[in-house]
Amino acid sequence: MEEQVRESFEDWRNELSEQHRIRLEKMTALQQAGINPFGGRYDQTHHAAEILNGFDTYENQEVSVAGRMMAKRGMGKASFAHLQDMSGQIQFYIRRDDVGEETYEMFKSLDLGDILGIRGKVFRTRTGEISIHAEELTLLCKALRPLPEKWHGLKDVETRYRQRHLDLIANPEVKDVFVTRSRIIQEIRNYLSSKGFLEVETPTLHNIPGGAAAKPFVTHHNALDLDLYMRIALELHLKRLIVGGLERVFELGRVFRNEGISTRHNPEFTLMELYQAYADYNDIMDLTEDLIRTVCIKVKGTARFQYQGVEMDLESPWRRASMAELVKERTGADYYAWADDAAAFKTAAALGVPVAKTATKGQILVAIFEEKVEETLIQPTFVIDHPIDDSPLAKRKDDDPNLTARFELFMTAREYGNAYSELNDPVDQRQRFMQQMEARARGDEEAQMMDDDFVAALEQGLPPTGGLGIGIDRLVMLLTDAPSIRDVILFPTLRPQG
Repeated sequence: MEEQVRESFEDWRNELSEQHRIRLEKMTALQQAGINPFGGRYDQTHHAAEILNGFDTYENQEVSVAGRMMAKRGMGKASFAHLQDMSGQIQFYIRRDDVGEETYEMFKSLDLGDILGIRGKVFRTRTGEISIHAEELTLLCKALRPLPEKWHGLKDVETRYRQRHLDLIANPEVKDVFVTRSRIIQEIRNYLSSKGFLEVETPTLHNIPGGAAAKPFVTHHNALDLDLYMRIALELHLKRLIVGGLERVFELGRVFRNEGISTRHNPEFTLMELYQAYADYNDIMDLTEDLIRTVCIKVKGTARFQYQGVEMDLESPWRRASMAELVKERTGADYYAWADDAAAFKTAAALGVPVAKTATKGQILVAIFEEKVEETLIQPTFVIDHPIDDSPLAKRKDDDPNLTARFELFMTAREYGNAYSELNDPVDQRQRFMQQMEARARGDEEAQMMDDDFVAALEQGLPPTGGLGIGIDRLVMLLTDAPSIRDVILFPTLRPQG
């Protein structure tokens, strides 16, 4: 067995690049010299940006920094190098006479990408660059792979997404995006907590996938010999909590939808859903507008900014318009003039909008909206009053039972949120689930399944409730000026390399 392992290891070494082999040899030389190439704890007292921004405070003071060596020059008795930590880069100056011959010789053998600890005093060089005069150098980790060629300008999209660690090393602006993402999520939590919402956690594995029109991922529990589904939404469990008396709840979590991949879609993404008892969709519209505007100002300092070259105005009151109204404005098609499904089909055909043969009047309105209107909604717009055919979990409007008290939020020609006055009539809900099951039987794989347990919960009594779901990744795209969802997900789903 040991012989096989040794042979396999040698085969691996023989396949390495020359630079990789040289670094392995340096690692071995360090070990033979009694130096651990993979050190332990280090007392990091400061970060680069803290020193650079507070030079007047830190001048001539001793600091300890740690990070990755990104450049070095001068290999006589003294050298300069740059160390990169999470906050940025700072130069250090190292002399043989200060750190000793043994340490200095080790430093000269080190490579770009190695992780070091530097203790020394802060000073400014003759050229004016704030630096650290090293008094002690500690090797914390020997990098066995070299940084990618032209690491300082790593632009290859495939490499950036597949090896995000290299992207973060090479492109500081990428790190800034994910720091901002964290701030956005924290500000959402802060806002909702200030409004009395309780953050909760609900199951990721569901017996029945529900809460959205989407194809689920299927997995199997061996001990129970049971197929389970990765959740496609958070909705149905959260509404059970409202039934149980938790009047304001929210959850931030991953959901999974077995659908296509694009600049706007990733099979797993982060969703925030909230539910508020004794509220309706008008209350939730007010909350949504205030939430996003507040988070935007907290993170960006303003509610007016550019996204991909377009001036966005989140400060002015957001427009609220019905889907039928927007379709009529854009195309002239009048939903209220359609006597039946056949009349709707004729309008769709005249507009060149493809629809399924089984489509209803309401579904045709949605199809025309998606084809002709969505692309025009750049500034924040609440699209309200969706057809009941497209909203199986939303409450009917009192003045028109064919429409629901629902809205979707659109900006930059894409949807950012979905909300409604929740359906709390268990009889109506059961009938709508039955209609969804009929749609599944006709081949609609995204139609929802019957969830008897959820209907049973509704039969215990769900108070009037408003609910909201916001796609966090798209919101982060907006607030970081990112063109693709892959730019705001640390490890996006990609096709395996062949």
